[in-house]
Amino acid sequence: MGMKLSINCDEATTICDKSQYGEASLMERIRLSLHLALCRHCKKYTKQNSLMTDVYSRFATPCQGSEKMPDEEKKDLEAKLQEELKKN
Repeated sequence: MGMKLSINCDEATTICDKSQYGEASLMERIRLSLHLALCRHCKKYTKQNSLMTDVYSRFATPCQGSEKMPDEEKKDLEAKLQEELKKN
């Protein structure tokens, strides 16, 4: 039985999300790489997904119960995210 290497954009975004958390298999990552070589839309999605994960991991702090982020911090985080998106 042969496994198809081509995937559609829905499958690509699902694998991209799984890959961000280290949950994608080697074959899924190979299939995603082949798809990204041909699809500029999914390539952009993957880049934006990586950027959001990076921004979140740099600025997120652990929550203590039902604590909410102060509005000032939300505005600062949003401004930094917009700045990062403009760079790319």
